[in-house]
Amino acid sequence: MARDARRSTLVDIAAGAGVSVSTVSKVLNGRTDVAAGTRARIAILLRQHGYQVASRLGFGVVDLLIADLHSPWAEELLRGTLEAANEAGTSVIATTVHSPQEFDAWLDRATARGTDGVLCVLRLPGRRELRRLAAARIPLVMIDPATEPGDGIRSVGTTNWHGGMTATRHLIGLGHRRIAIIGGPPGLWSSQARLDGYRAALQAAGLSPDEGLIRQGDFMVTAGRAQATELLGLAEPPTAVVAGNDSQAFGVLQALRERGLRAPDDLSVVGFDDVPVASWAAPPLTTIRQPLAAMAASGFRMLRSDPATAAGEPHHIELATTLVVRESTGPPRP
Repeated sequence: MARDARRSTLVDIAAGAGVSVSTVSKVLNGRTDVAAGTRARIAILLRQHGYQVASRLGFGVVDLLIADLHSPWAEELLRGTLEAANEAGTSVIATTVHSPQEFDAWLDRATARGTDGVLCVLRLPGRRELRRLAAARIPLVMIDPATEPGDGIRSVGTTNWHGGMTATRHLIGLGHRRIAIIGGPPGLWSSQARLDGYRAALQAAGLSPDEGLIRQGDFMVTAGRAQATELLGLAEPPTAVVAGNDSQAFGVLQALRERGLRAPDDLSVVGFDDVPVASWAAPPLTTIRQPLAAMAASGFRMLRSDPATAAGEPHHIELATTLVVRESTGPPRP
């Protein structure tokens, strides 16, 4: 942008915001002596005119929005984001968000201080939140999106369908025929894909899915324990179970211990994620490795990519899942 044209644009922005040109310049250059509300209003106008607004913190910042930081799953996503940010010389601000109101509060803060973009690992943003992000000119990348992202939303996920199929095929290969699944929450994109992969593996082996062996719950230890307790109480219980994630699988192992049973002698158990503690379980957990840290790092790099080349990027990329065989699976008892 030519110097005169740049000056003219800043004058227009100043007039639109009702402030002086020097105040606009301060916001553009990340100065800290501008009130938060005024800064937020000017920053939006600057971004609308194609300016990259410096963070008032004085260094590059990317935001990470996540529903919960207190789980091995979340820790891996945070680790991947931080490692990629360190390589780029950028800082990460992590915020837990559970509601539209908390999203609005975060967006007001982010707009006031400046941000290079946001990684979302949660059900939000919805249509309203997407409109607000677009108006503020804040780039967005979704990590492990809860629903299939629409056109124009960049996202990173994993091969959930293939993971569900691989876990089930592993158990079939060991000789199991009564294979249960404890899926994640209904309506969650990853949950449905894993369940579809489970069904596909059974059908490919000539086995009809038994609807009585298909359960769903949240991705918590308590849900895995409760669903496993019901499955073990059936007149003809399963000989193996595919859990929706490692936390559910830990709950299955708890249910076995409560009944004086153990894996794999009485029930083979497969998890999903391969969080670090999976190898510490008793017995060590067979699971589908989901590259959580790599997903977050890929999302960060996608977020930070050159706007001139971003248009050629795929809207959604999937990283491969792999089977990790440990001691929680084995052939069924004769």
